[in-house]
Amino acid sequence: MTVIRLLGSGEYVVDPPGKEPPGHFGLAVRDYSHSTAPNRRYPDLITQRLLKAALAGHPAPYSIEELDHIAEHCTKQEDEANRVERQVRKSATAMLVKSRVGDRFDAIVTGASSKGTYVRVFTPPMEGRVMKGERGLDVGDRVRVRLEGVDIERGYIDFVRE
Repeated sequence: MTVIRLLGSGEYVVDPPGKEPPGHFGLAVRDYSHSTAPNRRYPDLITQRLLKAALAGHPAPYSIEELDHIAEHCTKQEDEANRVERQVRKSATAMLVKSRVGDRFDAIVTGASSKGTYVRVFTPPMEGRVMKGERGLDVGDRVRVRLEGVDIERGYIDFVRE
């Protein structure tokens, strides 16, 4: 989980002809394309149109400049959709565990920085911030926490170290 977070989110990029392709960092390959369901995802539709033109021997339906703009726009839209999905998940989790305030859980530290210390509880699955007793905790540490409170609207789940 920590490694995935450190990698960060992906982005759409244009691979123009005649230049070294950026490839896929996580897979460590240069020749790479990703596709899911073209009827649901605009980037896949663009890829499908480019492949169709290439296979038919026709010129590309988009200029490099248009593709750069499309890639940037799609990356921004996907990032925004992911942000909304995360917020909904966090709020739903806070709502589901509200009745468990005061309960104690075994957890693992998933983040520790000047912004705060965060833990993940596996049963029930939830992640939140350690509000008291976070000093000395580091990523990977196992810790016992008590659910201190939740803010459903903001999706906050607060713990204190036991």
